[in-house]
Amino acid sequence: MIPGGGQPNMQQLLQQAQKMQQDLARAQEELARTEVDGQAGGGLVRATVTGAGELRALKIDPKAVDPEDTETLADLVVAAVQAANENAQTLQQQKLGPLAQGLGGGSGIPGLPF
Repeated sequence: MIPGGGQPNMQQLLQQAQKMQQDLARAQEELARTEVDGQAGGGLVRATVTGAGELRALKIDPKAVDPEDTETLADLVVAAVQAANENAQTLQQQKLGPLAQGLGGGSGIPGLPF
């Protein structure tokens, strides 16, 4: 509601929308540069992803490698990547959540996971 019943200043609204768009772009760039880790098997397998969810590194401790049991190693890799992605999603919500709320709640914004 506009105080006094007047019309909103369209130029001001446009400037606010442009600023929020710039803030969102900056936050997304920061997420793409920020790395988060996930681990499984007590640290035997570690995955590193960006805040945007891109897998950057995978480290496997030699103790996790058993040629007779590759299924366990595969499970550990999957679990580590999932843990890293969960951490990336948490980071996304921390960085983008307030911006999305400023844009109307975020539920209808393409490209945002929440």
